[in-house]
Amino acid sequence: MRDFSDDHRWLSLNTATVRKQGDLAQIVDACARHGIRAIDPWRDQVAAIGLDRAVRIVRDAGLDLSGYCRGGMFVADDAHRQAARDDNRRAVDEAKALGASCLVLVVGGLPQYSRPGSVASRDIVAARARVDDGIAELLDYARQVDMPLAIEPLHPAYAADRACVNTTRQALDICDRLDPAKSGAIGVALDVYHIWWDPDVLAQIERAGKARLLAFHVCDWLVPTKDILNDRGMMGDGVIDIRSLRAAVEAQGFAGYSEIEIFSNHWWEQPMDDLIHACIARHRTVV
Repeated sequence: MRDFSDDHRWLSLNTATVRKQGDLAQIVDACARHGIRAIDPWRDQVAAIGLDRAVRIVRDAGLDLSGYCRGGMFVADDAHRQAARDDNRRAVDEAKALGASCLVLVVGGLPQYSRPGSVASRDIVAARARVDDGIAELLDYARQVDMPLAIEPLHPAYAADRACVNTTRQALDICDRLDPAKSGAIGVALDVYHIWWDPDVLAQIERAGKARLLAFHVCDWLVPTKDILNDRGMMGDGVIDIRSLRAAVEAQGFAGYSEIEIFSNHWWEQPMDDLIHACIARHRTVV
């Protein structure tokens, strides 16, 4: 396993971690101050400053993109499916323009939560079928521009409103159905917040192998968790054995960035430089 204790060259900052402290341009400037080499920006942050400007500032700063957040939300009723298709194709195009290593997919839950205006449904089996169809269709488009898709399984607490793909096994089953040759066109983005609890996760990481492991995200699970969405912990403040999970993905040949993604009402109240300093320190000592 790589030694992160002497530097933070393999730290990527998911820009949601500092979304309340500044816009994307300010975040890029902060990364330059702190010697951070990579980011994973969110689409709303790119839209806020404009895609052309975002491309320019990322290029001028010499930043890598460990991913781009996010495509997905495939589960829509028939009246909204074309809008979903179009939106996901735009996400692929934006990721390509920015030079992202992959487009992260949060696949969606039940229709009424995934796409505004969709008809309410309790049929999670049908939702998962629509996810399969949506990813298959997007994969055809993404292959044309050589943009890998990274399915992110989310904790089961998010099954209704954000992702009905909740385990690494489920995500890999989709990958294997759509890309049995493991071409690199589709894989998984594994976030420790979502997978740490899964008794099957180590076996599934081994199953994934290097070809399917496209992104690795870190934060921590606090006990108690006060808000399932916006109370993630700084690495080392919770109960996740982060190093064991990193050792597992690196044993399969993953050699990319450990991407810090912390949705936290507490940390969003801290000055940007203080938060980034904490991220760097914990990346060296905990990740």
